[in-house]
Amino acid sequence: MVRKMSKNLQQNRLGLTANPALLLVDMINGFTDPDCPLGTKCPEVVAANRQLLDAFRALGLPIFFTTVVYHNDQQASVFRRKVPALDVLQPDSHWVKVDPLLERRETEPLIEKQWASAFFATDLNDQLRALGVDSLVVTGLTTSGCVRASAVDGLQHNYQVVIAEEAVGDRNPEAHQANLFDLNAKYADVQPLQQVLAQLAELFADS
Repeated sequence: MVRKMSKNLQQNRLGLTANPALLLVDMINGFTDPDCPLGTKCPEVVAANRQLLDAFRALGLPIFFTTVVYHNDQQASVFRRKVPALDVLQPDSHWVKVDPLLERRETEPLIEKQWASAFFATDLNDQLRALGVDSLVVTGLTTSGCVRASAVDGLQHNYQVVIAEEAVGDRNPEAHQANLFDLNAKYADVQPLQQVLAQLAELFADS
């Protein structure tokens, strides 16, 4: 039997803290360019991420990007057998580079990963802790894959996680909606982009 989620559970919002960071998950050409077998046309997602970047940059807050790169056949071999299209994500290829519309800066770390989560087998958590970060705005592609895995792992590393709804996307609209519902119920706050921007403005009103 499928039961409806408790309203109290769905409405228990945590929001951002005084030390947030922005984590853009796999906003790379391989996912934003429909010419790639992994990609989809999502200009609205890119534009929403750019709005968040502008806000975080203006406030001088930490920003992290991730990409997926496979340097040899042994890395994430089971994952790649399950999803063979991942094999296009080779070092120095066009597909592993951050979408140029986001204009990533050299001061914004680019985390290389081989699996779904931005935290798994990377030093992301160490870098966040070194900066005193205790909440995350998570964005990127795809909602049902690497965004979900990174958001869940963010919670499991004890960060308050906010997902900007317009700044995430998926090749499958049904999977997108189902995963946002589930993430909002148990692991993160799913909020409209303008609400996230308003929280930032309120937190740093005196900056």
